[in-house]
Amino acid sequence: MFNSIKARQAKRGTFTNLVAAGAAFLLLAAAPVASFAQDTSSDARVTVTDGTGAPVANAEVTIRNESTGLTRSTTTDANGVAVVRNLPVGTNYTVSATGQGFAGQRAGDIAINLGLTANVTLALESGAQIEEIVAIGQAQELVQTAIGPSATFSLQDLQTAPSINRNITDVIRADARIYVDESRGDINAVQCFGKNSRFNSLTVDGIRLNDGFGLNANGYPTERMPFSYDAISQVAVEIAPFDVQYGGFSACNINSVTKSGTNEFSGSAFYDYTDDGLRADSLQNDDIVTGEFDERRFGVTFGGPIIQDKLFFFTAYEKLEGANLFDRGPIGSGAVNEINITQAELDEIAEIARTVYQYDPGPIPSALANEDEKLLLKFDWNINDQHRASFTYTYNDGNNFTQSDGDQNEFEFENHLYERGAELNAYAGTLYSDWSDVFSTEIRVAYSELDNRQISVGGTDFGEIRVETDDVNVYLGGDDSRQSNDLEYDITSLILRGNYELGDHSLSFGFERDELDIFNLFVQHTETEIRFDSIEDFRNGFAGQIEYNNAPSNNPLDAAAVWGYATNTLFLQDEFMVGDRLTLVAGIRYDFYTSDDRPEENADFVADYGFSNATNLDGEGLIQPRLGFSYDLSGDTTIRGGVGLYSGGNPNVWLSNNFSNNNVLQFGFRERDFDLTAQTYSGCEPGVPEGPGWCIPTVLFDAADGATSGRNFEINVLDPDFEIPSEWKIALGMTTILPT
Repeated sequence: MFNSIKARQAKRGTFTNLVAAGAAFLLLAAAPVASFAQDTSSDARVTVTDGTGAPVANAEVTIRNESTGLTRSTTTDANGVAVVRNLPVGTNYTVSATGQGFAGQRAGDIAINLGLTANVTLALESGAQIEEIVAIGQAQELVQTAIGPSATFSLQDLQTAPSINRNITDVIRADARIYVDESRGDINAVQCFGKNSRFNSLTVDGIRLNDGFGLNANGYPTERMPFSYDAISQVAVEIAPFDVQYGGFSACNINSVTKSGTNEFSGSAFYDYTDDGLRADSLQNDDIVTGEFDERRFGVTFGGPIIQDKLFFFTAYEKLEGANLFDRGPIGSGAVNEINITQAELDEIAEIARTVYQYDPGPIPSALANEDEKLLLKFDWNINDQHRASFTYTYNDGNNFTQSDGDQNEFEFENHLYERGAELNAYAGTLYSDWSDVFSTEIRVAYSELDNRQISVGGTDFGEIRVETDDVNVYLGGDDSRQSNDLEYDITSLILRGNYELGDHSLSFGFERDELDIFNLFVQHTETEIRFDSIEDFRNGFAGQIEYNNAPSNNPLDAAAVWGYATNTLFLQDEFMVGDRLTLVAGIRYDFYTSDDRPEENADFVADYGFSNATNLDGEGLIQPRLGFSYDLSGDTTIRGGVGLYSGGNPNVWLSNNFSNNNVLQFGFRERDFDLTAQTYSGCEPGVPEGPGWCIPTVLFDAADGATSGRNFEINVLDPDFEIPSEWKIALGMTTILPT
């Protein structure tokens, strides 16, 4: 009936809102912003002492990345400490220090790792006659930036771990606190301390790549990991970071940083292949029949300088040409899962569909080709010694074919299967600035858009038909939940952050805004769902039940939910030392929601319940206090712990139902014991046969036309006493280095 169900949502002043939000932030105070949860850089803490271990004040400290020429210089404070922030992650850093009356010292091969602060100690020797002491390959202790349980995986971890799936889950599963659920094919949902994967947060170079709607069990917005495995430089998993910079999750934060180009050109390539000839043809000594397929996966990376020491590029491309296999068949077919129906019964149903209804249901499914394509492009610019910038573009388009009714008492012809797919485009630009020895900032703007698709293999022109046999329900036509199904959303982020060193205190505060805009169309039965109690009833056109849903205009686009909201965050924190061993982090985070979109009000609901369904998240907020500590018990043992409140991983599909399931935008109608041959039909698309499946019985079509009531979903509404979901996290742990 409706050949194309597609619409683009109108933007609602996103850029204007972001500019206004940025201006509001600048008015808050003149101090810098705290570090943001999804870090793409890390820090170095350099302690300079003399030969007796006493601190050396006003020593000049220089940190240089030998691969890119990036150089940062500062001086130590009265405690002999210098902190350098916003350093790109990498392993080829050199740290040097000089002081009046002391010989300089330099340490090479220092690693700057994601989620960790490099703690470097340089002891200067007295004697101006010695120019410099060099300690190449000096081992340096790494200390967690965010106090609390976490795991960091370096480039070496990524390169040496067996990664059959080419997914970061292959690596992070090495931490016993992280469970990867492999019970559902290649979904590989990540569960941190048993929490549902939808409450995780995933970022790549500062781009939020979460499932912004809440339907995907893998936590990604796409069918597979949306970026190439070979593009990753480091991954950090923060389970309970007692630091107010972390937000947008209540399970764990999975943060990935991609590789960057250097002063030398470098690249890589890979290729892997499999086919049905490499798959078993027997199961427990019984011969089985599997679909014919071949699968290949390949990719390349390449990076290097555009301008030496100044401008660099890195790109990664990966493509999968694979197959989804279906292991179900009738009795005697030799399929892995034989369903209790005969081939003769299936042949009869298919013959009736073709001759009586002029519809070809397709074959018994065995294998369908799928694809997945990824591209990442990254630029890094060392503007000068005080400022650097980066830009990352991520693209992914991939699909799978899946069953809708796949229980042991159900069977589907191929055209009833549906494609799950999504196209993602994401962009992020970041400016890092060191304004003085004590003041640094970061400004990031990111944007991502997702176009999700769920389309029956046979298209959306023919409705769903269910034919009952003695033991099995047989399905053909377009799946009833994919007849009018379209989802698109975009997320725009503005992040302002910084750090200010005030004596022994590291003060930070910040502002963050994520603006989500959604177009969600979900109307079942717009092409009808027809149920027959037997094969004979199917032949004779006598339906035990027929259902039709639509908007009062008989155009399902008018029932789409077009809505959105913004999450705004302010946070303030102080990190300081108590004595020489105890580090305390204390802060507060405030998330508050704003929205101008409200569901259409249902007058009957208001009369029945005494409050309106036309409510949203506007004005809701949550204060999240956090306190963490780290105590250096000895040189090899550290005790860490803390307590904090967390919120995030919003199931936006539930909120979207408030806008579409309000008994105003769409209505449903059902008839029982319905003779299809005695009807006239409406809503036929040009060129299709005029009859059931292709068109709508006029009695149902007219019932929907201008309807104000009908058979509907239960109405969805936000509770008047709704509060933002949250949970407390408490942790206590110890890290010790055992003697070798």
